[in-house]
Amino acid sequence: MKVYELTLKIFLLKNLPLDEAYEELSELIDKSLCKDKDLLALHNENKYKYYTFSLPYKLEEDKIYKAGNIYSVRIRTIDENILKNFKTKLVNMYTSVIKALTIDAKVIPKKHISTIYSITPLVIKTDNGYWKGNLSLDQYEKRIKENLIKKYNQFFNEKIDEDFPLYNFINFDNQKPVGVKYKGITLLGDKITLNVSDDEVSQKIAYLALGAGVGEMCPRGMGFVNYKWI
Repeated sequence: MKVYELTLKIFLLKNLPLDEAYEELSELIDKSLCKDKDLLALHNENKYKYYTFSLPYKLEEDKIYKAGNIYSVRIRTIDENILKNFKTKLVNMYTSVIKALTIDAKVIPKKHISTIYSITPLVIKTDNGYWKGNLSLDQYEKRIKENLIKKYNQFFNEKIDEDFPLYNFINFDNQKPVGVKYKGITLLGDKITLNVSDDEVSQKIAYLALGAGVGEMCPRGMGFVNYKWI
């Protein structure tokens, strides 16, 4: 498994408020994936999709990306078919708001990861919305770990031994929930820091998280994490 990081340059045809960026970028990426028959089938299946993305950089002071400007978007994936699609199809895509320009790719090296931390909010959904008040902290942490294990198992088509710690410390970097507008609703998430455990399995799962995201709705830009090496 390799984690690929792509830097996509985009040109804005219209102003884009920060809270609409997730949905607009998702539309652009979906158009690219739907150009591939196999990836279109995957898009319509209830399976994990192994990519995620960050918001455009650099953020404007008024939190509105400006028409006529060029911005950079980081996209990560561990799926080589998705990588190929992005490198060949995504560069030609556009919506009413965004036009893709160029894309560069690199591999994130496998080194010992000390910490992963949220760039975009981590979302864990419950039947009643935001997790606080509906899940205990232990249940919330269990959901994070189980989600990553399921992603690993599906990707490698195996069942990993679940007796590993993953991390030895969690910190919430936000004092109140972070809201994200998506399809007419506001999702609430959190920005967290995890100190990753040193054992081999925890390191493998943390590396996967760099390319597949942490938590739910990662192909919609949630759960994009950065990392620190020892």
